[in-house]
Amino acid sequence: MSLIGHSLKSFKQTFQGDVFTPQDEGYNEARQIWNAMIDKHPAVIARCATVDDVSLAVKFAVQQDLPIAIRSGGHNIAGSALCDDGLVVDLSRMKATHVDPVTRRGSIQSGGTLGDFDAATQAHGLATPLGINSTTGIAGLTLGGGFGWLSRKYGMTVDNLLSADVVTAEGEKIHTDESNHPDLFWALRGGGGNFGIVTRFEYQLHPVGPNVLAGLIVYPLEQAPSVLPKFRDFMLEAPDELTVWTVLRKAPPLPFLDESVHGTDIVVLALCYADDPAKGEPLLEPLRTFGHPLGEYVGVQPYTDWQKAFDPLLTPGARNYWKSNNFTQLPAELLDISIDAASTLPSDECEIFYAALGGATSEPAPEATAYAHRDTRFVMNVHARWQNPEDDERCITWARNLFARTAPFASGSVYLNFMTAEEIDRTRNAYGPNYERLSQIKKKYDPHNRFRVNLNIQPA
Repeated sequence: MSLIGHSLKSFKQTFQGDVFTPQDEGYNEARQIWNAMIDKHPAVIARCATVDDVSLAVKFAVQQDLPIAIRSGGHNIAGSALCDDGLVVDLSRMKATHVDPVTRRGSIQSGGTLGDFDAATQAHGLATPLGINSTTGIAGLTLGGGFGWLSRKYGMTVDNLLSADVVTAEGEKIHTDESNHPDLFWALRGGGGNFGIVTRFEYQLHPVGPNVLAGLIVYPLEQAPSVLPKFRDFMLEAPDELTVWTVLRKAPPLPFLDESVHGTDIVVLALCYADDPAKGEPLLEPLRTFGHPLGEYVGVQPYTDWQKAFDPLLTPGARNYWKSNNFTQLPAELLDISIDAASTLPSDECEIFYAALGGATSEPAPEATAYAHRDTRFVMNVHARWQNPEDDERCITWARNLFARTAPFASGSVYLNFMTAEEIDRTRNAYGPNYERLSQIKKKYDPHNRFRVNLNIQPA
């Protein structure tokens, strides 16, 4: 639908941030997001400076009957930060943080990244469970559930959310927590961006660091038949303070590996101990006996540094395609399939990883938050990543084939934040038994489905 020029002019006059249309300088830069496979052309990009801007943008989109996309970090694999011929509410300028070290509560506006919040909280030796890439937007991560190195000890990100400020589908500004709009607060904790635009999140903080014991232990892929079962069994018994993930990929040029190893197929154990490093040291010894390591880089380092450790492998501008499943167990046949796929990686940047959950993530009941998958012990993500469009078919086919081969062993649920735009048929798998309740809440807060540029929950 074409925009009415007078309405757009009036909107720009009251809007404090930046407004981009296809004719404006800076428009093409403003529509770039992390995944280079996403190439969408919004009619308007409204880069908000204030909460009032967010409200104005929503009201303008409703007036013009425009689809609304919500951008914070722009990291979502499905590209939900953008839409064609609609309005993008861009929150990336809104990053203000506040930390109260006495009450151990911290807040951040929705344009902030994990790195922004970690820096603010670690100044006080505090943190909340977030993801593993510092440039990820905190909003999308949280609304989809959120997990990372601290989750086995302190739960999912949504388990630590205390309140949120929201702009509704009518442009109204409301505050939500366990006492104010509790149904909406429940839905925000795992229901994605379906219910409104969150402009501020408040979290429970925990004593972490500022130094933690963390690092990598690297094995050759030919030892994976020994390493992976031992990793699985180790994590089923590990204390909640210790998290180990395994990654199958080609070796990047890590300085602690001999140059002859660079570019070869490897298995990586990535680990973090979220307590006194001295207590963690003896717990790590078994990890070094799963085979004969090619090398390791494990030691005490700032938590903020560890949170940035994988940033060089996840820079923007590459083409990315993911396929993911949740598992309650990792049977031998599943691991064998993964090893086989890791021996035929279609690019140097592709990888398969298994993230270990359990611990505190399993304690709440499935209906305690909109995120329902409390029985998940391992999350597999098949991460295809490459640079050239001519490799699209080869890399995507590899990911889909591996996903299909491993699907019979999965629990049936899937982590919302790892889903691509094509997976509309898995919507109910993402929300699980909570879908019907979410649909009722959607009807209450967004009956006309204004917020539909996402893995959409239809209003009841």
